[in-house]
Amino acid sequence: MHGEYKVPGGKLVVADLDVVDEVVRRGRISGDFFLEPDDALERINGALTGVPVEMPVAQIAARVRGVLGEGVEMLGFSPEAVAVAVRRALMGATAWTDHAWEFVHDVPREPALQMALDEVLAEQVGSGERPPTLRIWEWASNAVIIGSFQSLANEVDLGGAAKHDVTVVRRISGGGAMFVEPGNTITYSLYVPESLVSGLSFVDSYAFLDDWVVGALNELGIAATYQPINDITSPAGKIAGAAQKRFAGGAVLHHVTMAYDMDAAKMVEVLRIGREKMSDKGTKSASKRVDPLRSQTGLDRAEVITRLVRTFANRYGLTDAGIDDETVAEAQRRVDSKFGTEEWLSRVP
Repeated sequence: MHGEYKVPGGKLVVADLDVVDEVVRRGRISGDFFLEPDDALERINGALTGVPVEMPVAQIAARVRGVLGEGVEMLGFSPEAVAVAVRRALMGATAWTDHAWEFVHDVPREPALQMALDEVLAEQVGSGERPPTLRIWEWASNAVIIGSFQSLANEVDLGGAAKHDVTVVRRISGGGAMFVEPGNTITYSLYVPESLVSGLSFVDSYAFLDDWVVGALNELGIAATYQPINDITSPAGKIAGAAQKRFAGGAVLHHVTMAYDMDAAKMVEVLRIGREKMSDKGTKSASKRVDPLRSQTGLDRAEVITRLVRTFANRYGLTDAGIDDETVAEAQRRVDSKFGTEEWLSRVP
């Protein structure tokens, strides 16, 4: 059994296991990490012997940590990273490069249709109708997107939304509210098979699925890091927020909204929670909490997108694709029956 885990911001850890009667009989760990002293690798491999195939990550990590002793230096990985690689091997997890990725840079669409497309495209990946896909969105109008479990009244000032011609929609994933304006936002979705995140906790899967974009931002000169659970930040401020939805059909939807530019004054007139967060943190201006990509890179939005996509393609490969008319039609049907209805928007009043 073979499993790989790229530590977000760290190194690759690879586990190759021989399993007999539901127990690891031999384990071999490798990767581009750094480890001192040299014989510590033999101890790590030895700790894997006898691991039952159902052992959870925490217990595997404890076994590894227990054999290391004093004076061992692990750079770019950890006992937990070893354990994740082992679990991924035992669960038959796939690697990024095991998949033929498609890339869709979609035309501008209205907010409710974007919500519906996310659901339809994820289901298509789960059923095998569509390969794993990276989609860059384009927005046709201003929007606030609230999380699946957020209270509409608590999150959004509907008077402020009407004043600024902002459409309010609810997505299928959890997390917080996002304020977007066409041209000021970069939004992308990953539609992936569940096998890609097998062996990862929900929290770890967020950083794992966005490691490529953190790397792309680093290449743009931004000291970006992932801040659990779901934020991408830099010393200058928050850059992006991520959210996920897992489907019974075996797909994972992971989508991210990044601030390219922003009208902070408008945002706080629309989002109630924005006012509360700023008050809690003693911050006078939203622009001090969110630092857009425009100010950090000096690049126009199209060039930032090109650079991000290029990083993904260089790492994992990408083939250009599109969204067919029937997929759009199905999404529109779901707008009419769900995402565009008052019942869905107010499911948590």
